[in-house]
Amino acid sequence: METEGKRLNKYISDAGIASRREADRMIAAGRVSIRRKSRKGEEANPVLKAAEGERVFHGDTVYVDGKELPKKEVPGIYLAYNKPRGIVCTLDRSIPDNLADAVAYPHHVTYAGRLDKDSGGLMILTNDGSLADRMMRASAYHEKEYVVTVEKPLTAAFLKRMAEGVKILLDDETTLRRHPGGLYVTTRPAKVNRLGERKFSIVLTQGFNRQIRRMCRALGYNVSDIRRIRVMNIRLGNLAEGQVRKLTDAEVRDLEKSSRKTGGKDQR
Repeated sequence: METEGKRLNKYISDAGIASRREADRMIAAGRVSIRRKSRKGEEANPVLKAAEGERVFHGDTVYVDGKELPKKEVPGIYLAYNKPRGIVCTLDRSIPDNLADAVAYPHHVTYAGRLDKDSGGLMILTNDGSLADRMMRASAYHEKEYVVTVEKPLTAAFLKRMAEGVKILLDDETTLRRHPGGLYVTTRPAKVNRLGERKFSIVLTQGFNRQIRRMCRALGYNVSDIRRIRVMNIRLGNLAEGQVRKLTDAEVRDLEKSSRKTGGKDQR
């Protein structure tokens, strides 16, 4: 470990436990503790609750929920998962129909981008917290493609409005904590194509809570089904619902390369 130490959220991320964003939430919730390295001949230091912004130094021991984290970085795990409808995007096993139990992967992985309970399709699962953070960064304009079915016939005017951007109200729990009355935003322009009388595809470069459902509802349409079929360069393809596959080395390389681009520019 570098002599100046490593930021605690990155240390947790590199251990394959969570993304840095999730690690920050764990620290804030008091779930993370540190035992600092003791000097030779001295009694062992106590285990103390960690604070946001702390750094971890060689010889320190970090605990999450009382469990010691490995001191060595674990090999990278990169998976594609076809999430069925009804699965909740949480790794908290106390919540029914949680993602961790549904996937049942033998090693800890987190998700790079959520899908709401009523939506299905492609998710990227990984223990590479740094990659997950880059993939979820809205400023990066990373593409995510969905196939959407609505409850009444599409019109040219509806598809045009969806492509141009729609003013929606964000009133999810996270937004309401900061904006008690909710927050109006206008979605970014999107690529939209008609696939049938009531079905279309849409490519988004941001991910507001239940964004597609909110966009459709604002234009007088109710959604009956959403399936994500692509995340950046990774496609769902013929992966069966509920199944997991390992990404190929080439897919991981492309994902790494693309994740470092923001607005078409490389971010190093």
